[in-house]
Amino acid sequence: MPPSSLGVRHTWGFAFYLASRGGYEDNVLPTGLPAGSPEEALDCACGLYLANPTT
Repeated sequence: MPPSSLGVRHTWGFAFYLASRGGYEDNVLPTGLPAGSPEEALDCACGLYLANPTT
């Protein structure tokens, strides 16, 4: 498969797993975008987990 057909490797979608629904729900990053770098997604998830979404 040519690399161009694999998509963008440095931009990922962002979703949370909700046990109450038994699945994932799309979410947005603090930048307002639904996708970003893995680092942005981890920073956001950790900030929400630690009750500091500005992290």
